[in-house]
Amino acid sequence: MHEIKCPNCGTTFTVDESGYAAIVSQIKDEEFNKELERRKKELEEETKTKIENVKLNVKNEQDRTINSLKQEVQALKNEVLLKDKELQSTQEKATYDKALALNNANQEISKLKNNLDMKDKENELAIKTLNEKHNSEIKIKDEQIEHYRDMKARLSTKMIGESLEQHCLNSFNQVRMTCFQNAYFEKDNDASNGTKGDFIYRETNEEGIEILSIMFEMKNENDTTATKHKNEDFFDKLDKDRKQKKCEYAVLVTLLEPDSDYYNAGIVDVSYRYPKMYVVRPQCFIPIITLLRNAALNSMQYKTDLAEIRRREVDVSDFEQKLIDFQTKFSKNYDLASKQFNTAIEEIDKTIAHLQKVRDSLVGSERNLKLANDKAQDLSIKKLTKGNATMKQKFDELNK
Repeated sequence: MHEIKCPNCGTTFTVDESGYAAIVSQIKDEEFNKELERRKKELEEETKTKIENVKLNVKNEQDRTINSLKQEVQALKNEVLLKDKELQSTQEKATYDKALALNNANQEISKLKNNLDMKDKENELAIKTLNEKHNSEIKIKDEQIEHYRDMKARLSTKMIGESLEQHCLNSFNQVRMTCFQNAYFEKDNDASNGTKGDFIYRETNEEGIEILSIMFEMKNENDTTATKHKNEDFFDKLDKDRKQKKCEYAVLVTLLEPDSDYYNAGIVDVSYRYPKMYVVRPQCFIPIITLLRNAALNSMQYKTDLAEIRRREVDVSDFEQKLIDFQTKFSKNYDLASKQFNTAIEEIDKTIAHLQKVRDSLVGSERNLKLANDKAQDLSIKKLTKGNATMKQKFDELNK
């Protein structure tokens, strides 16, 4: 029960929870409607001012164009008068040229008038187009106001009574079997790194290649909260959670800053602050998944090709490793064989050197034998008995 004191009479009376909530809601709705009316009047005044400025600019432009045309016409008239004075010496020629100049001047004046009429029509069309544009902008603003009222009503009746996380989970489960049959969308319960997000979305194809992964953070804050947070207060944590859980994208689903036109516009890309991060209102929760999923499916062929290239790189790496192992073993065997070959060559060289020495000895022996033979062939009894009378006598007796 709540006690309420009347500001006029000072009487104090009590109301139950439902009555108190109804009174608070009436006060909020009245303030909200006043704010809407104020913003609508501001928008109308701003649009009216823009239209008046455009009309004034168009009128000034028309005045400048008319003055310019008048100056051109006067210049042509002056030119005609100048030509008229210069050609008075020859009357026939002057008459002809004057008529020609006047005709040209009239044609030029007619042309300028046509251009002026076209300018007027273009200016009228521009004003009409501008009016239509501003009317369209006013209509869009009215639609945004109605959308904001609807969102405010849903916030007060549903979002506060039901947590934003549960709302998103229910919204996803409603379309899970029709749109996301192979997707994983569950609470992030792993806080082993000291922090965790709210939900993780993952989806793979039949070959097990990941199509899409999203780290979700849901932030809700009702009107009675004393300290108001901003969406950017949660960007840093969301980016860290995305990296720790190895997700490709990060999405903040938020009801914070409800009066921000920037965040009420729809899907907001904040990748200029943190890579692949988006901020959305709850009504854009399913659309952001659909958009990112469609983009991922379009690039799936590139991922498949990349996986195939990586597989081929692994095969090439295995082949290169086997080739390196073979080269290493072959090099070791070659070194051993080369050493043995060199040893055999050295032994053969030694043997050849030894045989060369034996050959040289044999050749020298042959030369000595030849000399001995020559000496033996040159030996005769006559030479042996020369100067030896006894031996000569003996050989003579032997011959007899």
